[in-house]
Amino acid sequence: MKLRHIMMSDKFDDDREASVVVQTRPKTKRPPLYKVLLLNDDYTPMEFVVHILERFFGMNHAQAFEVMLTVHKRGVAVVGVFSHEIAETKVGQVMDFARRHQHPLQCTMEKED
Repeated sequence: MKLRHIMMSDKFDDDREASVVVQTRPKTKRPPLYKVLLLNDDYTPMEFVVHILERFFGMNHAQAFEVMLTVHKRGVAVVGVFSHEIAETKVGQVMDFARRHQHPLQCTMEKED
């Protein structure tokens, strides 16, 4: 059996043109991310801050301890970067937990640059 190689021009002997339709999708922007910040105060125990970081931000003890020291020394530290909804939830969880344990710990969020 002999194979015949067919050229595109062979298929369209009657002057029809082949056209390819390419569908493009509009580029979607990624949603903005938000930094969750923990603020230092003179009353919340360091152990409580470490517990917050482990419980709500999934840090191991060593990581949580390091971040707690950063908050203590610098007055503030970024403890995570999340979508708006998750950042808002984390801030709410931390604030509620701190209030329930009668600590004035402050947690905020701001849009990442």
